[in-house]
Amino acid sequence: MDHEANHDNLILTTNNNKHMDNTRVYRMSFARVYPLYIQKAEKKGRTKAEVDAIIFWLTGYSQETLQKQIDNKTDFETFFAQAPAINPNVSKITGVICGYRVEEIEDKLMQKVRYLDKLIDELAKGKTMEKILRK
Repeated sequence: MDHEANHDNLILTTNNNKHMDNTRVYRMSFARVYPLYIQKAEKKGRTKAEVDAIIFWLTGYSQETLQKQIDNKTDFETFFAQAPAINPNVSKITGVICGYRVEEIEDKLMQKVRYLDKLIDELAKGKTMEKILRK
């Protein structure tokens, strides 16, 4: 199975039974999905450093603290719960990711997951880092 398609199945697809789907996403290991973010970016000529910069901007993690989350195989729920500081400019992240308007997602944890998906998607689509990081 194509890793990008696998990533889309793991993170981006949802169904009408949001509680079950969200729980599945929350329990998913960030370490399992992180390489898929990098692969998606690299397929489009972008870099791991850019993926990391997006994660740092969104969550406040540093290279060292991000690596600890990866080494610990932290799930998405814990990854975002332990994030040092969600960027105050996340409200500037707008648009649709897999049929969902990110700014309208009511579940705050799922919204953070979708923010990350949206930013990685923008990277893969060729947006400049300045625009992605809402500068």
